[in-house]
Amino acid sequence: MRIIPAIDIIDGKCVRLTKGDYATKKVYNESPLEVAKEFEAHGIQYLHLVDLDGAKSHQIVNHKILESIASKTGLRIDFGGGLKSDEDLRIAFECGARQITGGSIAVKDKATFLSWVSKHGSEKIILGADALHENIAVAGWQETSKEKLIPFIQQYQKKGVQYVICTDISKDGMLEGPSTALYKKILTKTTIIKTTIGLSGVEDEEIAGIKLIASGGIAAYEDLNTLKEIGCDGAIVGKAIYENRISLKQLEQFILLK
Repeated sequence: MRIIPAIDIIDGKCVRLTKGDYATKKVYNESPLEVAKEFEAHGIQYLHLVDLDGAKSHQIVNHKILESIASKTGLRIDFGGGLKSDEDLRIAFECGARQITGGSIAVKDKATFLSWVSKHGSEKIILGADALHENIAVAGWQETSKEKLIPFIQQYQKKGVQYVICTDISKDGMLEGPSTALYKKILTKTTIIKTTIGLSGVEDEEIAGIKLIASGGIAAYEDLNTLKEIGCDGAIVGKAIYENRISLKQLEQFILLK
């Protein structure tokens, strides 16, 4: 399971919110680049970079910070927050994003989101499926849609989407543990068994499913082991790092042990 630390940006600073509420903003570092370099120094290879200003303004805002981190570290960055147009995507990829996450756009403009998957490939486009009480939330979690979480993921899985980041908003920033039961449910409902007949006439079963990235609520090192055991592809860790609940040394150990 991949360890993916999170950097959320408001006004060019590294911040964290609680349950997506901008009024709860807490600044942890004035320099996102400094934080990213520290992650890399502890063997971390991935970064989840969120443009919270972009999420509010419905267009990419903090692309210069993305460019700075991408050019001055070797981290593989997935970038999200306010990506709404082909131009936003062009800027994100040109500034060094390896993947982008589309959340609100996948609800409000499905045709555009699917065109991104078709044009850039499913390896580069992540579905952001963030939910409150299993209803998909959009616009930086400021709005709840009528879309139900699991059917929402399933419809995009059928269209070729591989990567899904799922945040249970009720858990985000609470440091009370992740929504393990919800992630188990998602993984169960999106597992597909394909049966093929080989040249020898023997049936062969192939198990396929989405690559689920868990986000929200991770509070302790043990949570990472739990998410790994249920089959998550990755775990996004944010506040637990900044509040010293999980040390970077522990994350380094986890990466080495896998």
